[in-house]
Amino acid sequence: MRIVIDAWLHYYKTPRFLDSTRDAIKGFNEAHPDYEVRLHEHDYVQMPLEIARAVERGVVPALGQYYSTSSGVAFDMVKNDGSPLYTSVADAIGGRTEILGEPVVDHDVLSHARHYFTAPDGRTGLSPLSSTTLLYANMTLLEAAGITEVPRTWAGIDAACRAVAKLPNPPAHAITWCNHGWMFMQAVAAQGGHLVNRENGRAGVPDTVHLDSDEMLAFVTWWQRLHKDGYYHYTGTRMDWVGSFGVFAEQQVAFMFTSSVDAHRLVQVGKDRGFVVRASRLPYNDDVPYVGNVLGGDGIFLADGLDEATRDGALAFLQYLNNPANAIDRHRRTNYMPITYSAVELLQEQGWFEEYPHRRVAIDQLEGSDDSPAALGALVGELPRLQDVMTYAMHDVLLSGADPVARFAQANAEGQRLVEDYNAHRGPGRDPGSYRVH
Repeated sequence: MRIVIDAWLHYYKTPRFLDSTRDAIKGFNEAHPDYEVRLHEHDYVQMPLEIARAVERGVVPALGQYYSTSSGVAFDMVKNDGSPLYTSVADAIGGRTEILGEPVVDHDVLSHARHYFTAPDGRTGLSPLSSTTLLYANMTLLEAAGITEVPRTWAGIDAACRAVAKLPNPPAHAITWCNHGWMFMQAVAAQGGHLVNRENGRAGVPDTVHLDSDEMLAFVTWWQRLHKDGYYHYTGTRMDWVGSFGVFAEQQVAFMFTSSVDAHRLVQVGKDRGFVVRASRLPYNDDVPYVGNVLGGDGIFLADGLDEATRDGALAFLQYLNNPANAIDRHRRTNYMPITYSAVELLQEQGWFEEYPHRRVAIDQLEGSDDSPAALGALVGELPRLQDVMTYAMHDVLLSGADPVARFAQANAEGQRLVEDYNAHRGPGRDPGSYRVH
């Protein structure tokens, strides 16, 4: 009788996203006839709540996958008896170099992704997917404006926006990005700021938020000025990724911030529509030293209390899932970063990045970040709802003329109440809203 590994793994938008994972599961099961990895799939938005409901029924997944913004929730998850739901992947590996014949690759995961999914108590998850936010430039428009290099700083963006606006037939605006919490996180991280106390939640459970910090207000006031001067295009809708993408694709702006996952699609859109798109690192505030940028993506967590055979089967599958061949296959199919250094090296040797240089930019951006608490980003259970608070505040600044200092002080008070309420209800029966992803 085969030992069953219940793997609760999620997809984005469509179940086809998991095709490479399904192939990996099939390959692992064929290579290990004593085991059966059994896939339980849900949309990534629903997965944290689905796992919580299963645990309440007494069903404990051997492996559970969480989007990056829910990693704080994952580490806080408990069983019905109040004990932690997840243990440490690294500790369970215990220094072994192979498990059930599968070479251990946990240590080979890209540094930022490896450190991101680490709790204050040292427990770790394993990341199969990683992304970040990039700057995309319409080089056809920029070169017409006399700009040959993509700006690296906020001041550089300012100058480029002015140049684009002086074109004989300028686009309606110069730059756009989605009013989403990720943008605030990136800007604060790049300046070395924290969203919450206790080393951004990396040294203990955070109980104080910093949504009105100097770093936050520097970004907010820069953003406000770009909008006031007519350079920044706001679709008028929070979290409007599609609208921002469309504005850039239609050449109504010269720049856009969005996910590295969109790099290949954006380059192709440019080719199809007759303009050149270049993916570049996010610009930073040149008034302060650059620290780093935050990732997106996922972590997979290992259930505590599994018997030895089940535990080792789950660990072996995680190593197989991230072996170089599978990491490369997943990168090619999903446009997320190749998650290990070995995979990156193989792709480099194969000439992949020479052919598709835009696929390398996200890797270089995160490798250029330090692994400080600022650059890793906040580890806090209410991160998705804190993102809401920030985006509502920014919406008011842009469209209602709200004073940034006063409005983000209000946002900070709202965020403080959210974190205090979350910390007061960390056990079973938690508010379902705290399982949100964004």
